[in-house]
Amino acid sequence: MQAAGLLHNHPMRICLLAALLLTPGIAAAQAIPPGRWNVVSTAVDLVVPGAPGFLLRMMKGRAKTEQKCISPALAQTGIAALLAPDPKAQCRVDTLEVSGGRYMQTLTCPQKKGGAMHIVRSGTYDAAGFAGRLKMNGETPKGALAITIDQSARHVEGKCPG
Repeated sequence: MQAAGLLHNHPMRICLLAALLLTPGIAAAQAIPPGRWNVVSTAVDLVVPGAPGFLLRMMKGRAKTEQKCISPALAQTGIAALLAPDPKAQCRVDTLEVSGGRYMQTLTCPQKKGGAMHIVRSGTYDAAGFAGRLKMNGETPKGALAITIDQSARHVEGKCPG
């Protein structure tokens, strides 16, 4: 999910900003600092039918860092800006509740093969970022898939590229 530069000088910026502002369940947003953010995802549990066991064991505990660039306007929407899915994934945000230092989000994401993936994210947040857990479930041609990932986001010094 490469989002660096996605919202800076991009035609969809206004649409995304409007969608975040109009999404039910979002209380008055606590602004976050604009600029560069690192979102770190660490695999906790992986059930992937057909995948070799040694590969799943190697992936468990591994972290992947995604860099996001949040414009000053989008930063005013608060932590919801960091929870927005990458448009390339074509995920639909079913629910998003952000209030009182806690967030809960459900998404539905299409797959090339099999039914849609269902994702539930929940955790805590403040102006410095968020920490929580993502649970993904779905069906693959070889059976039920279940993945659990711990996620955290923190502001990074420096300006966005571009």
